[in-house]
Amino acid sequence: MAAQYGPVGMVGTGNMGGRMTRRMIAAGYAVLAVDADPGRVPGCGAVPAHDLAELAARCDVIMLSLPDSSVIEAVIRGPAGLLEHARDGQVIVDLSTADPASTRALHDELAGRGVRYLDAGISGGAAAAEQGTLTLMVGGDETALASLRPLLGTFSAHVHHMGGSGAGHVTKVLNNFLNGVTLAATAEVMVAGKKAGLDLAQLLEVINTSSGVSFASLNRFPHIIRGDYLKGGLTGRLMAKDVRLYLALAEDLGVPTLVGPGTLTAFQVSNALGYGDMISNRVVDAVGDLAGGVRVAEQEE
Repeated sequence: MAAQYGPVGMVGTGNMGGRMTRRMIAAGYAVLAVDADPGRVPGCGAVPAHDLAELAARCDVIMLSLPDSSVIEAVIRGPAGLLEHARDGQVIVDLSTADPASTRALHDELAGRGVRYLDAGISGGAAAAEQGTLTLMVGGDETALASLRPLLGTFSAHVHHMGGSGAGHVTKVLNNFLNGVTLAATAEVMVAGKKAGLDLAQLLEVINTSSGVSFASLNRFPHIIRGDYLKGGLTGRLMAKDVRLYLALAEDLGVPTLVGPGTLTAFQVSNALGYGDMISNRVVDAVGDLAGGVRVAEQEE
């Protein structure tokens, strides 16, 4: 099955892209890749491509794992970009978190060249990418998605077709907003619990068997209170970007957002305090700084 695609193209072999690339290679797929930092490509086992033109010429399936829509647009629309070298029948799978309006515009432009563009938001973080258990939420042509399920299955356990172009990225924005809300809220609770003199491990046991349970309380803070911040996940700057995408989406949809501004403020403040390039879990340290230098971790790894 791996051979039917020829080499798979990958644009972006960083935190998530590199892990997904390694999963594809382990399953027997050849991967040809480009990255803003060319040194990262051999590190994940891929073969470096000279440029996007070579990637487009040699790969029928191209995946993108990029930080935001401005970078995605540059890769597709820019000089010597994928749009310029697109071929009829190609499929581009955008695994990034992006502005759904930009996604739909790119979809229409690429469709004019005979390229099917799937927006495939991913969830699960670095650990799930490493283990091949990501959840994918996909918008775009369902037939194209069906043909790629074996390939996507090398790094994902759940693949959901959400609808037409942009639906995958809309779903991703909604999911990431909830991710940010619960992370910031649980960070506050952990700092408050620490200042109140509670045993945080026991506090988490209570929360995780009660109505306050969340992904953050189940999967993040049991590690964080032991000093393991789970490095390698979404940075604070990217989390703030994702919350901004939600605020823009809510405004476009005419949906009031009462929780959104506070969530964005939490990560903006955290970033301003110096945690922006660290994993977004460090928002708990920013809250601790504001609470007088509190650290919920017993010791840091």
